[in-house]
Amino acid sequence: MPRRRIGVGVTGRLALLHAVAHIELNAIDLAWDIIARFPETDLPKEFYDEWVTVADEEAKHFGLLSDRLSALGGAYGDLPAHDGLWRAAENTSGDILARLAIAPLLLEARGLDVTPAMIAKLEKVGDDESAAVLKIIYQDEVGHVATGVRWFRWVAESRNLDPQRAFKDMVGQYFKGGLKPPFNTQARDAAKFPASWYEPLSQ
Repeated sequence: MPRRRIGVGVTGRLALLHAVAHIELNAIDLAWDIIARFPETDLPKEFYDEWVTVADEEAKHFGLLSDRLSALGGAYGDLPAHDGLWRAAENTSGDILARLAIAPLLLEARGLDVTPAMIAKLEKVGDDESAAVLKIIYQDEVGHVATGVRWFRWVAESRNLDPQRAFKDMVGQYFKGGLKPPFNTQARDAAKFPASWYEPLSQ
């Protein structure tokens, strides 16, 4: 995929918003997939309730981004998009613990790291409307990562595993390459995602 650049023109902002919209569309599918795919008979009702909420919020995000793309003269599907998220979903389809480690705790948490800089760049070029959309997404994603942490702990402990060690093992098995700093520790802390889990895995 070509590198996205935010400039004073519309083209760069359309590319950025299109890429984020693609992530949010995949996130809708991932939330419903984790509800339907894994035959864990001992998961409590709260697990399903929380992931339905996540799916609903991801759909809200996609709608907001679609509206911004339209306002700028574009639409989702105008540009190519990567398949990294869905490859990760396929790779973790056999184990709910792996899915929780890679989707919310690695990929969504990465969004917490990079979104503040995207917001700042959009504001710098005067696109406060797009920045406002990303601010909504950013706040909701803290909750999504928190949901991932909570249920990763639950599943790991139900298997008599140490959650920190289990996270390291899942990342090592299902993710190629180390985690990339800098980390947004403030947002990750708000999601109750311990730095002791991810900092030792950074490049």
